[in-house]
Amino acid sequence: MEDAHTPGSIGLSEAARRASRLVIKVGTSTLTDAQGRIDRAFIADLTAQLAALRLQGSDVVFVSSGAIRAGRELLPSRTPDTLPYKQAAAAIGQGRLMHLYTEAFAWRNVPCAQVLLTREDLADRRRFLNARNTLQTLLALGVVPVINENDTVSVDEIKFGDNDTLAALVATLVEADLLLILSDVEGLYDRPPQDPEARLIPLVPRVDRAVLQRAGGSVSGMGTGGMRTKVEAARIATGAGIRTVIARGRRERVVLDVVAGHPIGTTFLPCTSTRLPARKRWIAHGLRPRGLITVNAGAAEKLRRNGVSLLAVGITHVAGTFASGDLIEVCDEQGCVFARGLTNYPSDELRRIQGLRSEQFESVLGYRGFEEVIHRDNLVLDGSVDPVE
Repeated sequence: MEDAHTPGSIGLSEAARRASRLVIKVGTSTLTDAQGRIDRAFIADLTAQLAALRLQGSDVVFVSSGAIRAGRELLPSRTPDTLPYKQAAAAIGQGRLMHLYTEAFAWRNVPCAQVLLTREDLADRRRFLNARNTLQTLLALGVVPVINENDTVSVDEIKFGDNDTLAALVATLVEADLLLILSDVEGLYDRPPQDPEARLIPLVPRVDRAVLQRAGGSVSGMGTGGMRTKVEAARIATGAGIRTVIARGRRERVVLDVVAGHPIGTTFLPCTSTRLPARKRWIAHGLRPRGLITVNAGAAEKLRRNGVSLLAVGITHVAGTFASGDLIEVCDEQGCVFARGLTNYPSDELRRIQGLRSEQFESVLGYRGFEEVIHRDNLVLDGSVDPVE
């Protein structure tokens, strides 16, 4: 982490001006006023900024929370805080929220479109491609996609968990240049922001364990996320080569100023200048891991340095229950997850062949099978974050 005057901050303005495809996320706490109601004036101002960028030629994707909050405005105050009632509130509120956005963008002669997603939409390869194609087409037509999680059908197994994660995954989906997360605080601080001695961290070159440990919970209590989920989102996006900024959403001209390169909030630098191919982005971010395997030091070094396929001979432990074709994570002997990929073998077979050479597979399994446990084409390295307990 660096000070605002360190050399690492030089060049951010130029990088910002080159951003031609933007994903902007706003949370419930930023969308609501002091009474906890959807703030129409704020929506008018925010959409004016987004419309200005679209009319200047930038592709703009807008990820918005707030459907449940908008729906609760029409429900009795004593409505139970259960999942079915939240889903009902989302069903009521999503239409109200989109009506506000449609009208606000129409005032600036910019069309918008509603896109609702669940985790399953990105976990399934065909649906992932369909979502990407739809978003690419909307952007080519000059439309601003307004994206939210499909809260009316999402349950724990398929929820993104928060729209910060959703925004990061969408940014990787559309190959954005910039992810801007609008928060109820200025950015990431070196201690809780309520502490009078807290200092804003303007630049984070890499999201590591220390950075994640600095992130706390939700300040307002209105949203499902907090600074931790925002920093996790930054880890996902920067790992895909996307610059990420966390800034206070209620700051005047915040979106336009960030895009213009002004030093606002906390900037997270991309950890790589090379973009992953679309298929590897899907493997890296679209799927939930079903298991974990541990490899020895020699296998870990070969995977990290040479980008080779993973062989059974280097595996020392298999955890979880998974099928052939499932996503599994790969960790080293220190417990650091550094890769993930699609396995050629189910967990029960993998436990039987771990530590063996491929020519021994037939005598153990009854068939020869694949030489590789994970082929390098289905393997993605991720050295952007250390394990956090």
